[in-house]
Amino acid sequence: MQNIRKSLRGKGVVLMGKNTMIRKAIRGHIQNNPNVESLLPFVKGNIGFVFAKDDLGAVKKVISDNKVAAPAKAGSVAPCDVIVPAGNTGLEPTQTSFFQALNIATKINKGQIEITNNVHLIKTGDRVGASEAGLLAKLNIKPFAYGLQMKFVWDNGSVYGPEVLELTDEAIISKFANGVKNIAALGLQIGYPTIASLPHSVIRGYKNVLAIALGTDYTFPQAQKIKDFIANPGAFAAAAPAPAAKGGAKEQPKKEEKKEEKKEESDDDVGGFGLFGDD
Repeated sequence: MQNIRKSLRGKGVVLMGKNTMIRKAIRGHIQNNPNVESLLPFVKGNIGFVFAKDDLGAVKKVISDNKVAAPAKAGSVAPCDVIVPAGNTGLEPTQTSFFQALNIATKINKGQIEITNNVHLIKTGDRVGASEAGLLAKLNIKPFAYGLQMKFVWDNGSVYGPEVLELTDEAIISKFANGVKNIAALGLQIGYPTIASLPHSVIRGYKNVLAIALGTDYTFPQAQKIKDFIANPGAFAAAAPAPAAKGGAKEQPKKEEKKEEKKEESDDDVGGFGLFGDD
């Protein structure tokens, strides 16, 4: 607890207390902030509060990172599965009784007990027996970790699970975009205009008006361009490559002139004779 409090300095404050006093404090504060009434159903059992103004994701990471390894005590409820790995245990052969009591297959290798296969010793929710606890203690295995576990997140009267804090900004934007698509699709299907569906409705209307203009003598500037293209597509096709052709015609003489200059320079260098003395 002290490590968690120290790590949360500047990010949050941990408050632990008796549930009866916490409920009384919440009820006394309802007149100032009615939203806190939604906290009352969750004040039960071993629960505390972490008040934070910083990023809640960072606070959750601090809480989850500060856990302490603990040995398995006889009679306690296992919070997770415990698997004893196969391999050399470092124990002397005189201590095989622990393994025999738990039906764990072993063999003697170089004067030490060796477990032949991985053993699922304890399952989640089972009570730890004295034999299991003694064996884990001899193997120096601390299978459990204790610390604070985030149960719920409260924000302005809304309560949700801690898994929400694992969502990234990209995931939130993606989910929001999918929601906008669904709203737009629903609005278009039932004919109810919304901010999301309005651009699609305008484009659909423009397509319908354009189709009517192309099928009749009615026209407007945007439709007239398409009508001219349909009436004479060759005019638009011929106009496009014209600048490229002119540019190519201008570049050819320059290339030829450069070639002639290079030839003249090479003749002057050898004094009018060939490179090997021939005419």
